[in-house]
Amino acid sequence: MDMTPACRHCGSPLETTMVDLGTSPLCERFLRPEQLNDMEPFYPLHVRVCGVCFLAQVDEYVGPAEIFDDYTYYSSYSTAWLEHARHYVDLAIERFGLTPESAVLEIASNDGYLLQYFVEGDIPVLGIDPATEVAAAAELRGVPTMVAFFDLALAEKLVAEGYRADLIVGNNVLAQVPGINDFVQGVAAVLAPDGVATFEFPHLIKLIDENQFDTIYHEHFSYFSLTTSRRIFGAAGLVVYDVEELWTHGGSLRVYLRHESDDSKPIKRSVDALLRREREWGVEDLATYAAFGAGVESTKRKLMSFLIEAKNEGKRIAIYGAAGKGNTLLNYCGIRTDFVEFACDRNPFKHGRFTPGTHIPIHPPERITETKPDYVLILPWNLKDEIMSQLDYISEWGGRFIVPIPEVAVYSGSET
Repeated sequence: MDMTPACRHCGSPLETTMVDLGTSPLCERFLRPEQLNDMEPFYPLHVRVCGVCFLAQVDEYVGPAEIFDDYTYYSSYSTAWLEHARHYVDLAIERFGLTPESAVLEIASNDGYLLQYFVEGDIPVLGIDPATEVAAAAELRGVPTMVAFFDLALAEKLVAEGYRADLIVGNNVLAQVPGINDFVQGVAAVLAPDGVATFEFPHLIKLIDENQFDTIYHEHFSYFSLTTSRRIFGAAGLVVYDVEELWTHGGSLRVYLRHESDDSKPIKRSVDALLRREREWGVEDLATYAAFGAGVESTKRKLMSFLIEAKNEGKRIAIYGAAGKGNTLLNYCGIRTDFVEFACDRNPFKHGRFTPGTHIPIHPPERITETKPDYVLILPWNLKDEIMSQLDYISEWGGRFIVPIPEVAVYSGSET
């Protein structure tokens, strides 16, 4: 019996490993105290690459319905991310000529962090998000939110009710969809004939070049290059006519999509330029992906060596940012309370809970001032500048920051 998994886009056998991170629990399943003695499910975290369409992907060991049950990620707890959202809304209103007669749809709208700015501009919005508590937070912001998973069936239901979107927004949702073909067909179905869809997703090339292995977790089923995402959108009749490279999540792409039949938006040179760069980088060469795993193993050894030496010297270590992706790093490296005393996070929904798998207690940020650790390990390294600025006070007692990705680096509290 052939156990080789098949590509979720083109169905080809997945025979090339990009990286195997062993087993790990769901990265957003933060535990309550009464759950600490329960059996915790761990699933393989093994990324393979399709040799035909070059989509990097993990198997669907657990479905989205389980992932988004008791989901604790709220976008609004990052100041930098809110600024990014506001800037996007200003750009979109001007570039696409949006008015109070327009319709903006966001898929995976989270707590209304982005749509709230359209609401301020009197532009009608609809958010779709499967996480009940997160959607409730959006409603409190005045953002109408449908609690559901977006797919072709839901899109057709909206169209049957007379709804078509002039702008569809999808930030960091594409990776979280196992049924990628059905999802993209749904986007095409609900997009107005002359409408635009924009999607943002971490750039696979950045993930590999900058050793961002902690952005791999079960909630992210797929990892995209422009080359591969263009094929997937194209199969549903959507054309990538522009692309931008962004700072977010360690380096992301924002693609602009239109219907094939919409000739009013010519394909910009940015698309061909990035496709060419990806080809030269080796996006269609399986050896490019296969070499990634050795670098990941090296980073693990360097981080563990640093932590072991620090603990042998009697240093106290705390974590800042109980980020989901940080849990991949903690579990892969085996970092538990024998190395770090606690984690801090601005999100009050995580306070009093414990990190999945490693069971590190999570406190408000004030805990750092109270305990004065020697080192603060920053797990959301993509926000390190924001975090080091917020915590620059640790220099008062000689505290220093550890940033684990792309290479282990140590900064003094005054280096902000």
